[in-house]
Amino acid sequence: MRASGDGGMRRSSEEAVTGGVPVRRGRALGVDLGSRRIGIAVTDSDGTMALPRATLIRTGDVAHDRRRLVELILEEEAVVVVVGLPLSLDGSRGRAAMAAVEEAAALREQLEARHIGVELFDERLTTVSAHQALAAGGTGSRRRRHVVDQAAAAVMLSAWLDSSVGTK
Repeated sequence: MRASGDGGMRRSSEEAVTGGVPVRRGRALGVDLGSRRIGIAVTDSDGTMALPRATLIRTGDVAHDRRRLVELILEEEAVVVVVGLPLSLDGSRGRAAMAAVEEAAALREQLEARHIGVELFDERLTTVSAHQALAAGGTGSRRRRHVVDQAAAAVMLSAWLDSSVGTK
């Protein structure tokens, strides 16, 4: 809010549109963690559209894989990293969800000095949605295997953008 000339407070046009919630400016990067691959998606620079970006193949060396992920985050100039949280359908946290929580915490520790936020976001059924969208678009099953993780990251990141979380 800004002070108006008559001593009252008036909303800027941005505050009126967002209800006073600060809008995050810049690129977000979505991460779909898998045991064999890590799907990456990014938003456009305005943070309005999610696009598949890359698939990182896990090497078996967690520290090496995390360094590659951080390099990509920095290369994309992300202001926030959204890590998919694979909750069970009933909302509980299984082994994969706990691994995502641990990975998000490790990324947060590495990125906080650079003022890059790390958030967790429910990714239930994103891989199923990505498979369906790729199949409907005519992507063959062999090709689908190579891009489904980044497509799932884009589905999750798009859902994050559409949620109230993405406007904070």
